[in-house]
Amino acid sequence: MAAVTPMASSLQVGRAAPFGAQWDGTGVNFAVFSAHAQRIELCVFDERGERELQRIDLPGRSRDVWHGYLAGAAPGLVYGFRAHGPWRPDSGHRFDADQLLLDPWAREILPTATPTATPRARVVHEVVDRTGHRRPSHAREDLVLYELHVKGFTQRHPDIPPALRGTYAGLAHPAAIAHLRCLGVTAVSLLPVQQHRDEPALTARGLVNYWGYNTLGFFCPEPRYAAARGDGRAVREEFRSMVRALHDAGIEVILDMVFNHTCESDEHGPTLSWRGLDNASWYRLERDRPERYTNESGCGNVLDLRRPRVLQFVMDSLRFWAGEMGVDGFRFDLAPALARDEHGYSPRAPLFQAIAQDPLLGGLRLIAEPWDVGPGGYQLGAFPAGWSEWNDRFRDDMRRWWLRGGATRGEFARRLCASSDIFHQAGRDPCDSLNYVVSHDGFTLRDLVTYRQRRNHANGEDNRDGHAHEHGTDFGIDGETDDPAVRRARSRAQRALLATLLLSQGTPMLAAGAEIGHTQQGNNNPYCQDNAISWLDWEQADKSLIGFVARVAQLRRERLPFADRWYDGADVSWADTEGQPLDAAGWHSEDRALAVLIGRPGRDAGARQGAMLLLVNAGAAPRTFRLPAGRWSLRLDSAWPEGLPIEPAAADVCEGEHRVEDGCLVALEALV
Repeated sequence: MAAVTPMASSLQVGRAAPFGAQWDGTGVNFAVFSAHAQRIELCVFDERGERELQRIDLPGRSRDVWHGYLAGAAPGLVYGFRAHGPWRPDSGHRFDADQLLLDPWAREILPTATPTATPRARVVHEVVDRTGHRRPSHAREDLVLYELHVKGFTQRHPDIPPALRGTYAGLAHPAAIAHLRCLGVTAVSLLPVQQHRDEPALTARGLVNYWGYNTLGFFCPEPRYAAARGDGRAVREEFRSMVRALHDAGIEVILDMVFNHTCESDEHGPTLSWRGLDNASWYRLERDRPERYTNESGCGNVLDLRRPRVLQFVMDSLRFWAGEMGVDGFRFDLAPALARDEHGYSPRAPLFQAIAQDPLLGGLRLIAEPWDVGPGGYQLGAFPAGWSEWNDRFRDDMRRWWLRGGATRGEFARRLCASSDIFHQAGRDPCDSLNYVVSHDGFTLRDLVTYRQRRNHANGEDNRDGHAHEHGTDFGIDGETDDPAVRRARSRAQRALLATLLLSQGTPMLAAGAEIGHTQQGNNNPYCQDNAISWLDWEQADKSLIGFVARVAQLRRERLPFADRWYDGADVSWADTEGQPLDAAGWHSEDRALAVLIGRPGRDAGARQGAMLLLVNAGAAPRTFRLPAGRWSLRLDSAWPEGLPIEPAAADVCEGEHRVEDGCLVALEALV
């Protein structure tokens, strides 16, 4: 329906809820939060958002909500706000009536003519029909996450039509879904897909915020990832169609949500919305210097979720994505920043309570990045029961075990068993440990075993950005090489890490590209590289590595070596290469070889299958392991590019002992 240009005299008091712009069939109700403004004007623009037609005071105020009803207005109307009040940064107030402001609850945001222009919102009205749309329902222990960037995953895929590459429709394409299903993926975790804004410092260098952790529209799918151009409704429907296609394939959709900060940055950043509407309410300010922002996010500001309206804003956004867009869960970026009270992080924060009691959100997947950059910001294991947490202890200790040395058998065992020293002691479930060895942030798996130091010069920050310590190794040669021994060692290391990830207890997360040997040319912080550095190069994919990951995922699916329950000594036992139980000295030994006997795997896939035995050799030479009594069948050997010997005869039943090559993991299955 075309927008109607209303007359100022038609503005009525309207209602205080819901927030944003709501069309009722005859007009549009506007409601916006500000506890400290003295006046708020509604600004109406032409259909292109280029010419301001009217400014009209919102006549209604219900405590901290300003509202008005514009009779005759309809979907398509372009609007913004202007807030009147004091310019007193020393008191936390930054009102400027000359500054146009975006509605925080905007459902569609028009593109701006220049990167510095203030965006305008457009009124939308949609009735979403989700009849017959059923979410996948995977048990927690069956989750295999795959973290991906919508554009980076599809931009160079040769089997996706060029017009769909880099888009939501591209991710919904059968070729993309077939790859995910081949790997046994049951949930995709998408890097931010909310509409975001590129920082001025990046645009000045000719770069963009490729990862998208700089949100502008918390209710808007990023239009740059849509094949549908220039039509907000089509963008939203393309996103919903992507979700439906993934659901039809049995794959859940989890979104990375950035509620810790907004794209307005620090006190020197642009005023776009929240700061101009009510700076002192939306943001956490320094107690003694309210002209400055607290910065536990490291991005210039932090939203103040202690405020009921700010918390309501977050909850409304989550309900929008879960309800109207159909997603299955959320990963919360820098999650401790969302749960700080006056004394620091609190596991009883209002956000956790609000989500837990919500009938829509309470049963969804909830994942925390359990750290921020503020004091006491590292909170691994301290989130509510049922939340999964990115486990960087798993990442670092497994890298040290397989690549650098320095990790003891005890550290390896604890990480293999869902970091029981962290999660079990906190009364949590094993699946609350979200295990990963690489993610979007840091070296790719291939670069982890290829480069001695980061190579981030393309980011324009003199190679100072990104992680300085990755616990990786280049196996003697920095960078790519044709040396066969180095290439063999690197390939084995990648397979060993991937096998350990997928066979460990907890929830595994693969990073897109790890299974194809993706390289970022040593850049371990390509947040601003919307180019071939970040896009997956499918033409150069390591097909044998894809096959290896698929085999390990199948083994996990069939046997689930570790169930979602805490094991004791009767179920899992540990031994050295001679089959002797580990004593205290053995647990602290730097000998990186041990055997893990799992008496009761999580799943019995057949009458002839019994216990499982993992033989782990992270050392530099082959080791021979004495096996427990009985007959054992080889299910996996990471020495082989696709996980098993090419000749079937080589995978015959073994008894007595078994040789494990250097830097390799073997999985055996008892025949009963």
